[in-house]
Amino acid sequence: MKIAIGCDHAGLELKEKVVKHLHERNYEVIDMGTNTPDSVDYPVYGKKVAHAVTQGSADFGIVICGTGIGISIAANKVKGIRAALCHDVFSAKATREHNNANILAMGARVIGIGPALEIVDAFLTTPFSEGERHIKRINMLEEE
Repeated sequence: MKIAIGCDHAGLELKEKVVKHLHERNYEVIDMGTNTPDSVDYPVYGKKVAHAVTQGSADFGIVICGTGIGISIAANKVKGIRAALCHDVFSAKATREHNNANILAMGARVIGIGPALEIVDAFLTTPFSEGERHIKRINMLEEE
């Protein structure tokens, strides 16, 4: 499974830990940056990851900024993306089961590394329920 990952400067340290964690679990990682602690604009990286997912070069995406809020908003601007900001395992599982989320967003200034790695695992291993009511609602999200 291929995972695209991107962050801004505030998410760099957590991104590096997540990349290592993913490699240890034999995921193929597409690192979309940033790779510098210098200030960068989170929308650039949120959209890069989102496009990797919608274009099929990645199965899922992970985006990280200071709070996770801005980068998730940026990713969600791309049609076909359902980026979910999660800071607990329950939310990560629920968004996969119910929303078929394809991008996980996290805030590096909000969550510790240990919980973040547990959230990543929950997100990537929880299947979509395929429930009729969930499919209906996801389709409604795509409508304008």
